[in-house]
Amino acid sequence: MAKRKTMKFSEMDRYLFGEGTHYEIYKLMGAHPTTQRGKDGVYFAVWAPHAESVSVVGDFNKWDPDKNVMKCDNDMGIYQLFVPKVREGDLYKFCITTYKGKLLFKADPYANYAEHRPGTASCVYDISKFKWGDSVWMKKRLEFNEKKDAMSIYELHPGSWKKHPINDRDEDGFYNYRELAHSLADYIKEMGYTHVELMGIAEHPYDGSWGYQVTGYYAPTSRYGTPEDFQYFVNYMHKNKIGVILDWVPAHFPKDAHGLADFDGTPTYEYADPRKGEHPDWGTKVFDYGKNEVKNFLIANALFWIQEYHIDGLRVDAVASMLYLDYGRDAGQWIPNKYGENKNLEAIEFFKHLNSVVLGKNKGTVMIAEESTAWPMVTGKAEEGGLGFSLKWNMGWMHDFLEYMKLDPYFRKYNHHKMTFSMSYAYSENYVLVLSHDEVVHLKCSMINKMPGLGQDKFENLKAGYSYMFGHPGKKLLFMGQEFGQFQEWSEARELDWFLLAEPEHQQLQVYVKELLTLYKKYPALYANDDNQEGFEWINADDAARSIFSFVRKSPTGRNNLLFVINYTPVAREDYRVGVPKRKQYKLILNSKDPRFGGDTPVEQTVYKAVKKECDGRDFSFAYPLPAYGVAVFLY
Repeated sequence: MAKRKTMKFSEMDRYLFGEGTHYEIYKLMGAHPTTQRGKDGVYFAVWAPHAESVSVVGDFNKWDPDKNVMKCDNDMGIYQLFVPKVREGDLYKFCITTYKGKLLFKADPYANYAEHRPGTASCVYDISKFKWGDSVWMKKRLEFNEKKDAMSIYELHPGSWKKHPINDRDEDGFYNYRELAHSLADYIKEMGYTHVELMGIAEHPYDGSWGYQVTGYYAPTSRYGTPEDFQYFVNYMHKNKIGVILDWVPAHFPKDAHGLADFDGTPTYEYADPRKGEHPDWGTKVFDYGKNEVKNFLIANALFWIQEYHIDGLRVDAVASMLYLDYGRDAGQWIPNKYGENKNLEAIEFFKHLNSVVLGKNKGTVMIAEESTAWPMVTGKAEEGGLGFSLKWNMGWMHDFLEYMKLDPYFRKYNHHKMTFSMSYAYSENYVLVLSHDEVVHLKCSMINKMPGLGQDKFENLKAGYSYMFGHPGKKLLFMGQEFGQFQEWSEARELDWFLLAEPEHQQLQVYVKELLTLYKKYPALYANDDNQEGFEWINADDAARSIFSFVRKSPTGRNNLLFVINYTPVAREDYRVGVPKRKQYKLILNSKDPRFGGDTPVEQTVYKAVKKECDGRDFSFAYPLPAYGVAVFLY
């Protein structure tokens, strides 16, 4: 086990922590193997500002609170102690005596590893010994520009993507991080995604929370292996040219007795007033964004994942719940800010600080906001009044898109605007188009079962829907299982229904999504101008009567542009004429009725020449046999 130099908080360390700017505070807080006065052991440090006393208890002292009492020689409430002979793998907690004399046994907020659930202790672990082999990726990452580069994300819950058979020796069936790395990398490369986004990596006690109620912010969950196993996972992804994004939850934390809630017998990490410090809907505590030490805990945590685990970005969960003081609260359950408004001014400044530091220190990484309202300038620069995020989930697009796609095709003509409205604000933020896990749980139906009709009609609708998603400006995110038409709603308790791929229609949908992902990465027209109006042009946004949409995606070079035509009804248009920008040849490069995708329309003609004939307000056009639910993409 690697040993660190003698450790202790200096006056400067305490000052920076008190200012909220000690960005490597995790190298001092927590449990760190070290050598002092020639003895091997572990240095422990914890912040408990209102405790009467604190001791370390664990395997090494038979959990006796009187054996290893920590010292506090400062007025900040930082307790420290070196304990000889403690070894890597030993379990421990902090025993906190509150000002009321009560004993609390708390897990270490900065622990690098945790006992496997249902155990709740922390575990001594040295994360510094892993030998990284991803230098090529890390160097190339410096050049990544999320506004101009391709980004297609596969959202994944590690515990339910695939499982081993469950038996007496393995009651969960979880893949280890290392097993997952190999199987997942092969699949992502085969499909053509650029990134994977992992749900539920930080340690959490309850599987049903999916990892969104965290007790161990600095610990990869032990469900799937050790921290070194997780480092191996990230390293292997990078070696296979796959970026890794983590879901990150700075909005709230659970009330579990061993967690952060009332950590030293008082509201330490949370707001003291329950009107700010509790989420009524979720039964959780809210971080106090006005307290420097708490902000430091969170900002250092974001940096920890990116700097120590080489993570490429964080998707920040529940941003709206942090920004609005009245989020999920009725009248009388919240406190206005000093201006009488519902904005949490402390959370706003927290985001500006967080994003400025994380992105400023780590070029090529991304911070993605899951923000469900119309809060302005989420991806605007902090110095110009924005929050400073790199990207924002486009929840408005998702809602309108799904509402349209659920409709019987007969009624789509009355809801045409649901598919076109998003272009009126497409450049107000830097967006990710998402079809996330939240849309396929809690009786919302799986993606395929949201589609109208029966049998093959559902698959044809979904292909048409995905085609629009990939043609629309914005980065892309699909939740696992959506790519092959998972019938059941997602559950964290079982693996995806991979057996469905024995059926032709599911195979063909998967091949179609793979083709969309391939085209997306191949043609810069689909991503390089996502952030400006130069990249998109409607050909016909108003063909509501026939529920047909046609538009162009334009590349920065003016070459290899793409024309999309999508039919959202079961009515074929044998001689559909589409207006085009130029008198050129248009090569059909994607036909959803190709037999490869389960269609019955062999391609007889692949090149169409525009003629001088007015259509869609254009001087030039060409005719094409557009099938029922047909999708056609032309290159010009």
